[in-house]
Amino acid sequence: MDGDDFRSRRITYDLGVLDVANVARDPFEQFRTWFEQALATPELLEPHGVTVATADARGRPSSRVVLLRQWDARGFVFYTNYESRKGAELAENPFGAMLFWWTVLQRQVRIEGAVERVLAVESDAYFATRPRGHRLSAWASRQSAVVPDRATLERAMTEADARFPHEVERPPYWGGYRLVPDRFEFWQGRPNRVHDRIAYARDAGGWTLSRLSP
Repeated sequence: MDGDDFRSRRITYDLGVLDVANVARDPFEQFRTWFEQALATPELLEPHGVTVATADARGRPSSRVVLLRQWDARGFVFYTNYESRKGAELAENPFGAMLFWWTVLQRQVRIEGAVERVLAVESDAYFATRPRGHRLSAWASRQSAVVPDRATLERAMTEADARFPHEVERPPYWGGYRLVPDRFEFWQGRPNRVHDRIAYARDAGGWTLSRLSP
């Protein structure tokens, strides 16, 4: 494809406005408002899909899209293999960042903070709600490890199915992480790239709000 085919693409962002005067004082409440609107937007295939960025001990970053599975005032939870690349990086450097990008709403939310494992009982409870095939894949896949071919994965699934004819228990290397925020940013697209950006930073008294230049 010719590079000029996309360099001239332009979208006008004009669906909303965002100002310190009209957002919630608590970033979790502001997130709730936007997240509920995203969930109610049928054009968004997976509004709970979120890019999670981590970095290793040298500071080299990596990112991937995961699914947000729980959130409350304690933080934002996703589940994964603790032995995956993200798990290894979080063991070395227990901080992360999340990015929600809700295209049709012309909005994004950035969240940063420390990352911790959730309690085993929380991981057990969530694992029990997963479809059987998803539970089996947690045993079959050594996430991020090199495999020779697709057949290897399919054979591992067959073996896991035979190993667990009834209930599928949670693997000890699989569970949840909670990102505990110390910073939020809410972004609303505006015309001429003069976007609205409202940041929340945690301090001793709660949260400090500020407008950022686009």
